[in-house]
Amino acid sequence: MKKYVVIVAGGKGLRMGGDIPKQFLPVKGKPVLMRTLEAFHAYDAAIRLIVVLPADQQAYWKQLCQKYGFTLPHRIADGGETRFHSVKNGLALVEEDALVGVHDGVRPFVSPDVIAECYRSAEEKGAAIPVVDIVETVRRISEDGGSETVPRDRYKLVQTPQVFRASLLKQAYAQPYVPAFTDDASVVEALGHRVELVRGNRENIKLTTPFDLKLAEMLC
Repeated sequence: MKKYVVIVAGGKGLRMGGDIPKQFLPVKGKPVLMRTLEAFHAYDAAIRLIVVLPADQQAYWKQLCQKYGFTLPHRIADGGETRFHSVKNGLALVEEDALVGVHDGVRPFVSPDVIAECYRSAEEKGAAIPVVDIVETVRRISEDGGSETVPRDRYKLVQTPQVFRASLLKQAYAQPYVPAFTDDASVVEALGHRVELVRGNRENIKLTTPFDLKLAEMLC
């Protein structure tokens, strides 16, 4: 089956404390978003790359591509009001008979093995997401302000790419938006479809804060 990845890059970088959107910040001399695209190209040079960007960031992205000589073929879709709407816009460029992953533009360190296993599992089961174990103790806050420890082995941390058969994901995104849709898996599960869990890689962090950028410099 053909493979696509919709890379959602609509962040404004507010938690980074700067004016440049976080997906454009350099890590070891190269913008984060370019490193993310290269990770999927390294997995499969034939994968079709779709980048979802706010309309007012697209000219700057094209300038960066010229500045850094970035020539990986990719298509650009307009970002939407929410992540849900952004993904939906990206899906409009995807053929029905394909596998499609959705990935955060600021996760440049996903491993080729994790990508491969997500696509393999999605081809077999229809939907697959990467997860990692929680290593810290987890507490649940109650309505009265108290808290209690919960068994961490019953919970996982969710990463991307979240990969699906394209026909299934398009059907899911035809549903009306509700705030409970926090990721693509939650949208698909609203149809009643089970999502398979794949072991992720701990380096696959989402770059959100200045501390994350320091970690990224070490991981490059």
